[in-house]
Amino acid sequence: MIYTFLLTLLVIDCFVLMTAILLQSGKGTGLAANFGGASSSPDAFIGIRQAGNLLTKTSWWGGGIFLGLCFILQLMSTHTSAPKSVLEKGLGSQSTNAAPVPTSAPAVPLEPAPATTAPAGTQTTKPQTTPPKK
Repeated sequence: MIYTFLLTLLVIDCFVLMTAILLQSGKGTGLAANFGGASSSPDAFIGIRQAGNLLTKTSWWGGGIFLGLCFILQLMSTHTSAPKSVLEKGLGSQSTNAAPVPTSAPAVPLEPAPATTAPAGTQTTKPQTTPPKK
């Protein structure tokens, strides 16, 4: 229940964050302007500090909430569906998901033996000899 609620908040935060980022105006200075010869002052490289308006504050808060919700949801999902390790099980305990082992196996083979088998004491193949060396 809480997982679904937090996942819904994450999706809503994604849309708010996308909207806040896309609505911001470009600063016009950045790395591309430096290579174009705009200026070599530190303000041109870093950008002039402007007063944070509503959109920049919304994008910062939205990004923080997004990272926090992602971390919490990741922790919640690993604890509920983590597979058990084979090493965590005891030696005497058996898995409940294992297929049942048949208790009685047939003592006689299901197919008859082929009729052309040689007796145990005879050899049916010619022994392999090595060719003489020249």
